Amino acid sequence: MQSLKNRILTEGRNLGNGILKVDGFINHQVDPMLMNECGRELAARFTAVGATKVLTAEISGIAPAVATALHLGVPVVYARKSKPITMPDQIFLTLAPSHTKGRTVELIVSPEYLSHGERVLIIDDFLATGQTILGLARLAQAAGSAIVGIGAVIEKTFEGGRDVLKPLGVPIEALAIITDMSKGKIVLA
Repeated sequence: MQSLKNRILTEGRNLGNGILKVDGFINHQVDPMLMNECGRELAARFTAVGATKVLTAEISGIAPAVATALHLGVPVVYARKSKPITMPDQIFLTLAPSHTKGRTVELIVSPEYLSHGERVLIIDDFLATGQTILGLARLAQAAGSAIVGIGAVIEKTFEGGRDVLKPLGVPIEALAIITDMSKGKIVLA
């Protein structure tokens, strides 16, 4: 997706250690037109999988997940990182390491919104090590849902996440693929 690639190259910042700052249009301030375009493209790539829900992690995954779900005409469920008092006592919970937070985070979903027989499309802002997405897959599996695809706005291939996720046996799509961030560069495939 050329418009996304252009934004990454003009506004993205390589902060070192594999961290790409795209806060100006994806992670802190969201460009709704760009997210709509990303959602439309991800929905087109996954139309055939028959998703009944889109699953993501709070907070940066919500914008692309909502845009994708809008174009697919299905609801979005996002895994929370802390349990609110409004959530039932029985929950689906897993742990996942967060590279950008520098610690392990909880991912929590209520069984009210993710249940047996759902066809779940996982959408996130980044595919890097694959650990957050793998955590989301564990939540879907615990609910008795089938994972039907994985989509990311940006993939950093040098972190190996795609290989971690391949055993899930589902299609994996990324809209922009970064192959190298060494020496302050941002190299797109």
